[in-house]
Amino acid sequence: MVALKGIPAVLSPDLLFALARMGHGDEIVLADANFPTSSICQCGPVEIRADGLGIPLLLEAVLKLLPLDTYVESPAAVMELVPSDKERGLQTPVWQDYESLLLGAGCMKPLVKIERFEFYERAKKAFAVVATGETALYGNIILKKGTLVLAPL
Repeated sequence: MVALKGIPAVLSPDLLFALARMGHGDEIVLADANFPTSSICQCGPVEIRADGLGIPLLLEAVLKLLPLDTYVESPAAVMELVPSDKERGLQTPVWQDYESLLLGAGCMKPLVKIERFEFYERAKKAFAVVATGETALYGNIILKKGTLVLAPL
């Protein structure tokens, strides 16, 4: 828990530090409980633990602090269903939660869907991967950091 005004309590000091260190174009993955976080992080991303937290709660908190990139097709991406899950009609209601939270944060662009192994490769290049307790299938989301518009001193 963070004991600062205006900082959502679900954001740990490690996560706050990572968000503060990220630059324009850096990406962060909010990973569900099935995601191979530790394996992916052996390739370079910082591993951050947020065990027990669902991604919608964490995403809402992160979006209060993280500006999203407005110069890309979409600053948010999810893992596309594998063909067998598509064929059996698997639903991903958590994606609607994400779209609603992104819209509330001013993001007017739709989620981009990325093939499973492409998603893993992109995650390997992320700044950080946050391991959560999210149990929704296909609950992973990648966010691309944008820029702040600062007034001159």
